[in-house]
Amino acid sequence: MRERQIEIRPFRSQHLDAAVRLSQEAGWPHRLEDWKVALDLSKGVVAIAADDEVVGTTLLTPYETDCATINMVIVSASMRGRGLGRRLMEAALALADGRPLRLTATSDGLPLYEKLGFRQTGAVVQHQGLVAAVAKPANTEVATKADIPAITALDREAFDADRSALIARLADLGEFAIIRRDGKVAAYACLRSFGRGEVVGPVVAPDIEDAKSLLSHFMSRKTGAFLRVDTGAETGLGPWLASHSLVHVGGGITMVNPVIKRSNSSTVTTFALANQALG
Repeated sequence: MRERQIEIRPFRSQHLDAAVRLSQEAGWPHRLEDWKVALDLSKGVVAIAADDEVVGTTLLTPYETDCATINMVIVSASMRGRGLGRRLMEAALALADGRPLRLTATSDGLPLYEKLGFRQTGAVVQHQGLVAAVAKPANTEVATKADIPAITALDREAFDADRSALIARLADLGEFAIIRRDGKVAAYACLRSFGRGEVVGPVVAPDIEDAKSLLSHFMSRKTGAFLRVDTGAETGLGPWLASHSLVHVGGGITMVNPVIKRSNSSTVTTFALANQALG
């Protein structure tokens, strides 16, 4: 099949079932529900072959005008080596409307992203497994609806972008835990269903001990359940996760375009991502 026979079209809800099949082919754990969440928060494109088969996907998730993440970049194994990945990426770049871009790359995708101007900034390490017994921490509590504005503000400080739409959606899908100090939300984490089980993320905290407490808040209730955490390699959280039965099973390379130097004024850090797609 020649490359010109493949058409790039807007990603619509009718393409979701085919997108699930593509992600399963790629070995990704995403369920139909996970794809729906990603699409609801995003704009995207699909590659359609002459027989109306979906052979590629890409989403762009905007966070107001602050930035956007490019994610769910998949090309069917039978269509690789034809320049389709570049076409999908160029279509996603056109949707960005000038926003600074972030993505998590696989080693296979790295050369293309570098050609398109993305530069490496770090690495994400994925930890998952069946949760071992963990003691419930004394310094965490269940968040209420009234805490969502403070959680959103804390997330913006850590992520350097307004992700209010994402936080609102996570509040509908899962549950938040917080650490409160002097009457204010000082740290937060979210638990929701995802993939093979559940994921904890984002986790935003001023230091690693608070991050461990928030993770323990959920892990203490999930003994024997399948849990996933995606954390930045630089956070130092990986060894602790591994020591609590969540083993390192892979990850990705964080990239940005353009490179923007952030200020050092933030008092909190993102210790775990919502997932590798959403940041």
